[in-house]
Amino acid sequence: MMETLASWLEPFQKRRLSLFGLCVLILVILSAAFAPFLSSFDPLAMDPINRLLSPTATHWFGTDHFGRDTFTRIVYGSRMALLIGTGVVGFALLTGVPIGVLSVLFPRVGNLMMRAVDLLMAFPAMLMALGLIVILGQGVTNAILALGVVYLTRTARLTYSVSLRLKAETFVEAGRSMGARTWWIASRHIVPNLVSPLLVQASFVFAFAQLGAASLDFLGLGAPPDIPSWGNMLAESRIYITRAPWLLFFPGMMIVLTAFSLNLVGDALRDRLDPRYRDEQLSKTGKP
Repeated sequence: MMETLASWLEPFQKRRLSLFGLCVLILVILSAAFAPFLSSFDPLAMDPINRLLSPTATHWFGTDHFGRDTFTRIVYGSRMALLIGTGVVGFALLTGVPIGVLSVLFPRVGNLMMRAVDLLMAFPAMLMALGLIVILGQGVTNAILALGVVYLTRTARLTYSVSLRLKAETFVEAGRSMGARTWWIASRHIVPNLVSPLLVQASFVFAFAQLGAASLDFLGLGAPPDIPSWGNMLAESRIYITRAPWLLFFPGMMIVLTAFSLNLVGDALRDRLDPRYRDEQLSKTGKP
């Protein structure tokens, strides 16, 4: 158990930036889980008398134009960030993986599905998300669906390319020669070997989902204004950029740090799961 954990942490130990990214993500997750214990303020409670206060010992990140505590809203906003990121990743995997695998196993239908995926990928990601939001309407669920459709195409394309390579492997050909059914080959040989690349892909999708959700919130097309989210905080505070710049600095910093950290963690996971990395470690230490 400890050896397995150490092997997973080894890329983070060698790459200090990736370790920093992992620590940031852990802090974001902990702040979302223990938000009520990190601040005594209500994220929705208004206090017009104390509006636009600069950071103090009482209000660590200051207050906004309604007198709401900025630190509290950022902490509760981490919940929305994790919710949307998890929802987008889950939707992309649950739809993109079957499309990619089925396209390889059933080439006639697969060609049509992959051409549809290519057509969707031809649209800029944010433009397609905006178009879907206009059709579906504003809301957290619709934002997850819109961003999920954008990134299911990337997931389906990755799954298709890896599955196509796996289909040509010797162990798959041996299974077919022994009379194994298509579904058995998919469940025993193809899908298990997709876990590593999809785990790395999920980290990057999570990061881009954060940026996309913040963009939709900023444009007023994502989460409703009454829900604390980092994008909503930027949208509400943009007119106070000269009078109260901290209102934009702190939520903007959280968006950048979270997305950057997810990319760093994704790089470290890729090193850990890349067979070439494992072979290099084996040649150096004699241990896998």
